[in-house]
This record gives sequence, structure tokens and C-alpha cells, in this order.
Amino acid sequence: MTKESITKSFQDLQNRICQGLERVDGKSKFQEDLWTRADGGGGRTRTIGGDGIIEKGGVNFSEVHGKVTVMMKKNTEINGDSFFASGVSIVIHPHSPHLPIIHMNVRYFELDNGKYWFGGGIDLTPHYIIPNQAQAFHAGLKVICDKYNADFYPKFKSWADDYFYLPHREETRGVGGIFFDHILEDENNSKEDLLSFCIELGDSFSDLYEYQVECGIHESISERHIDWRNTRRGRYVEFNLVNDRGTKFGLVSGGRTESILMSLPPVVKWEYCKEIEAGSPEEITLDSLKKGVNWLAK
Repeated sequence: MTKESITKSFQDLQNRICQGLERVDGKSKFQEDLWTRADGGGGRTRTIGGDGIIEKGGVNFSEVHGKVTVMMKKNTEINGDSFFASGVSIVIHPHSPHLPIIHMNVRYFELDNGKYWFGGGIDLTPHYIIPNQAQAFHAGLKVICDKYNADFYPKFKSWADDYFYLPHREETRGVGGIFFDHILEDENNSKEDLLSFCIELGDSFSDLYEYQVECGIHESISERHIDWRNTRRGRYVEFNLVNDRGTKFGLVSGGRTESILMSLPPVVKWEYCKEIEAGSPEEITLDSLKKGVNWLAK
């Protein structure tokens, strides 16, 4: 299996995810922006938004290569002279506060010294946490993980709790999901298995999100809901700009800034020392943003 064949698998995955999300959205179609990277490689940024379910969304494919710069070595764990990286990343921001933000990425990285690894993750960030919807999301991920390795779900779920976390707020970003990085073939999973795992995770994306949409799409929306949606989006921005390793790698490796920051929501709000009503759905959501929650038991 070559890096070229892996790249082709990710390109095909991007196509299928876009088709699935257009079905879920119901109205809008993706617009494509092709780009090239001066130091090597390029990608396809596809964005969607309009009067359907999705206010702003993107499904990005990239394949970049080049020298490992001093800045990359300083800001990442990469040691080598040249690198190759390819993957697909997705972020969806819905109009309705009763529908969650969802993110996913799968990626492959290879160095000139022969080292390679797979990474990725998927997590759900509800504006209002509904336990049975979080349970369904995690159950779907566990089914996929268990097909490849019984240790994947508990290991990657715990990893996601630690990764999708805002330490300055002492809050998880949402209800988590799974996260994995520097995953190599071993006696249990071949390189082909790991690619298959990444592709199957990507192919599940639209169906997992469609269920969340069906649960919340008919809920009424008030100004209070919109205000809270924009506040929760603010937390999302904080994580992406302060804590997210993918954002940092993209920026220090000379990636395309518009594509990297595509993940940010269109409208956000920060209110100084915002007061939260005791016992409100907003307070219940904040109280649920903890590590180690067993959502499968909810």
C-alpha cells in the first residue's frame, strides 16, 4: 500500500461524505475551491451553507509534502527532513441550536526516515446536551471500533476526553467521541486495517449526524436558544485557536489559512461573566462537560 493509494482513498472518501451531507442538509450543494501549496501539494476545500440544515460546513481534502522546517520541529513532534501528509477533515455548524456541531478528521503522515502513522478523531459538540443522543453517538463509534480492535473504543474515547478539552475553562468541548494519533500497524492490525478503520469511520459520518438532526430538527427556536448557541460556539473557537494541534500544524507547515480556519463558526458571541440561570438547560449542559462520562450508560 503506497502513499498514493492512501491519498486516492481519502479523495474518494471526501466525495462520499459530501454526497451524504448534501442529502442531510436538504437544500444546499457543496462549492469546491482547489488550491496548491507553494512548498508542495495542495487540496480541495469544499464548503456548504445556506437555508438548509447547515449554516456553515466544510469537507476538506489535502495532500501536502515538503521539507520539515525549523518551525514545524519546534511546534510539533515531527523529526525528519521531509514529510508527506494526507487526509480529510470535516466541521459542520448547523443553524439550529438544537442540532450539534460535529467534527471529524482522518489522516496519514509519513516521514523520509520511514516512520509513518495514522491519526484522526470524531467528536460531537451539542449546544444543549441530550444524554440519549450522546449515547447513540458513542454506541455508533463503538460498533466501528470493535470491528478492528476491542481496545480501540475505550482507549480512543479516553484519549478524546483528554484531547477535546479546554483546560482554561476546565470543560470538555462537548460529549467527546474518539481521538487517536501516531497509530501504527502491529500484531492485531495491519496498515491496511488501519486505513480501512479510518475510511469506515469517515463513511459513518453522515449517518451519525443524520440521526442527531432527526432528533432535534423539529424543536422550536427562541432568541435565548440562539444566544446560547453563539456562546457555545465561542468555546469551540477557543479550542480551535488555542488547543487544537491540527490547526497549529496547518499554520506552521505553511498550509492554506482559509482552509484551516474553515472550521470556525460564522457567528460567535462572548459575554463577559455571563450569568447562567440555576437549573436551566444551559446550566445542565455546562455541568455535563466533564471528562470520564460513560455516555454508553446514559
